[in-house]
Parts: sequence; structure tokens; C-alpha cells
Amino acid sequence: MADLPKGSKKLLNAWAFYDWANSVYTLTIASAIFPIFYEALFSERSHYITVFGFSLKNSALISFVTATAFLVVAFMSPLLSGIADYVGNKKAFMKFFCYVGSLSCMGLYWFDLDNIYVGLAFYFFGLIGYWGSLVFYNSYLPDIAFVEQQDKISAKGYSMGYIGSVILLIINLAMIMKPKLFGIAGTDGEAAMKAMRYSFVMVGVWWIVFSQYSYYYLPKGNKNAECKVMHHLVFNGFKELKKVWVLLKVNVPLKRYLGSFFISSMAVQTAMLVATYFGAQEIAWSSKEESTIGLIICILLIQIVAILGAILTSRASEKFGNIRTLIAINCFWVLLCVGAYFITKPIEFYVMATLVGLVMGGIQALSRSTYSKLLPETEDTASFFSFYDVAEKIGIVIGMMVYGIIDQITGSPRLGIASLALFFVIAVILLNRVPKKGVLNP
Repeated sequence: MADLPKGSKKLLNAWAFYDWANSVYTLTIASAIFPIFYEALFSERSHYITVFGFSLKNSALISFVTATAFLVVAFMSPLLSGIADYVGNKKAFMKFFCYVGSLSCMGLYWFDLDNIYVGLAFYFFGLIGYWGSLVFYNSYLPDIAFVEQQDKISAKGYSMGYIGSVILLIINLAMIMKPKLFGIAGTDGEAAMKAMRYSFVMVGVWWIVFSQYSYYYLPKGNKNAECKVMHHLVFNGFKELKKVWVLLKVNVPLKRYLGSFFISSMAVQTAMLVATYFGAQEIAWSSKEESTIGLIICILLIQIVAILGAILTSRASEKFGNIRTLIAINCFWVLLCVGAYFITKPIEFYVMATLVGLVMGGIQALSRSTYSKLLPETEDTASFFSFYDVAEKIGIVIGMMVYGIIDQITGSPRLGIASLALFFVIAVILLNRVPKKGVLNP
């Protein structure tokens, strides 16, 4: 382990490189190949399946499982941050969740409808691992970067994540389209499904291997000497959340910003998590093969454009300020959600994917760095970022549940997607109430 000073280029790059390692999960598992694989399992049967005693639509089932996973992460985050503060080793917890997530990705190789509960368990723990590791990863930002560095390094992290995940997705896409070139036997359909299963294993391996570079340079974390006994060890995280909540009463900019972030995260993450399921069910593809290839191309397009979007957003924040830039991005999301309700053709879906890419990475990177800038001077960053993550996860739970319920009742995700526009409108209203002075605006 290297001991590098705060703000050093090598330390900042090592932190950002974790996005390169873990973003293959969000692209392959959450956004691209797994949703296509999951939808293909239902191609020869009804889209409804009986699980847990209920007849659920397949996309609604995934929405509910996803929401449950986020609810668990929201509950665990303060508990884990309290323990991390006590032992002064947030890196160990980050590693643990990384390995849980990556091994669960490998486990998706065995996902099938005959063993649906085992498959859903691997999917569930993959989510837990990915988002649990982000609790500690995000909390490193103010520890390793000075205020003036945070926008750029946050955007760089997302950009590196997009580049790394696109590289792996291109390899996986080649495997799916030309499985025989990779020695994958079977009929075209069988070989393509095998290739998708192999891609889940590759995600887990990629995540573990490339994360080692970040672990080598990242510091262990700051130890909180105030926690002396096990009672404090267990409940300190929740006490720290309460402390943060009290501080919000006097920190008006941070309080108002968190309100807007809570609402917008409901919509952003939900839209990203369900986009492929929407495309598979609602777009008039000419064949199953066109659907598979078209959806993956759309996801690739989003990732490539998102690199540019993250860079442009970082520059816009420098010129116009964080809050004004976030307001503009949220307004753009409103238009996208409304427009998604009307699209039916593949070309329309490609155009929508391009536009989503422009604002997807930008809103995530800028939201994270804006929060970091608004924090008071403190070494206890894990608690503040635990609060941030809890707000984000609860927002996602609500967003996914709303989407899933609408999808289950109506049988179509169109109204679910369109309803997300309301969340963005509310976020814009709340962002307008954040004081537009200081480091966030020129």
C-alpha cells in the first residue's frame, strides 16, 4: 500500500480507476446484457411468472427485487459507516462488497427460470455488492481531492468507467454476434445465450482484477477514536446520520440541495435501470436478433456519448455554476421522459439513447461533486456520504416501486417512464431554492 498525500495525481487517478473496474457491472449486468438475457428467457412463454405466491410481470419482478436490494443497502449504509469509522478501515469494507458483487455476477451464469430463486439471489447480491462498495468509494472523494479538484476528478472517474465498460461490452457483443469465433458451440440462439452467460463471469473477473490498482493506493480511512464499545460500534452510524440531520438545519444550501438530489435520483437511476427492459418490450424490432444487437448498440452509444457529456458538464459547471447546470440537465431529463412515451421505432430509440448519454454521466458526476463541495470542514466524510447514499437508495426504492407497480397494473412500461418526468420537475423546483452563491456558482 502506498502512502500518497491528498491531491496527488497518482492518488486521484487510483481513486478514479475504481470506476473503470466496477462500471462493467452497471453496463453489462444492470443496463445491457443481463436485461436482454432475462427478456430472452421469456421469449417462448408468457411474460408473467409465479414467484413468492404472486403472478408478476417479468420486468415488474426485476423492479421489485431491485427496489428491495436498494432498501437493504439504505439500511446497511449507516451501520457500515459507523463500523468503518470505528476501525478506521473503510477500504476493507469497500473490498468486501466488491468481492460479494463480483462473485454474484459470476453466479448469474447459472440463472434460469427453473431455478428462479437462486438466480434472483445472485442478482440481488450483485446489487448489494456494487452499491455497498460505492458507499465507501464515494466517501473517499473529499479525503483524496481538494475542493477545486473534485468536479474534474469525479467526471474523470465516470469517464474512465464508461471507457472501460464499453471495451468489455464490445468484446461481449462480438461473442454474442459471432460465438463460433470464440469457440462457443450450439445453434445460433443457444450459442448467443451461452455467450451472455460467459459475459457475466467476465464482469466478475474484470471487477476484481482492476480494482486491485485502486486498493493499492487508497488510504485505509480515518479512525474515529470516540467509539469505545461495541454498542457505539453498531449504532454509531445511525447516530452519525442523526448528527448530519441536525447539521442540515443550519446548513441551508446542503439541506435544500439534498432534497433536490433525493427526488432526481428517484428518476435518474430508475430510468437507467429499466431502459433496456423498456426497449426490449416497447420498440418494434423486426426480429429477436435485431432486438438483441440493437439494444446493445444503444447501450454502447449511451456510454460513448456519456464520456463527452461528463466532460461538457464539468466545463459547464465551471462557467455557469453547479446548481444552474444541474437545473438545465434536469429540465432536459423532463423532455426525455415525455418523449420516451411516444417512441416506437428503432431509429427513435437510437436518437433517444444519444440524448440520454449526453446527460446521464453529467448529472451523476456533478451531483456527487456538488454534494462534496457543500460539506462542512470535517474528517468524518463517511457519515456525510452515508447520508448521501441513504438518500439516493431510498429515492431509487421509491422510483423502482412506482415504475414496477405501474408496469404490473398496466402491462406496459410507457406510463412508468413518463411518470418519471414529474420527479425531475420537482427536482428543478427544489434546485431553484438552493442559494446560488459561493463555490457552486460564479
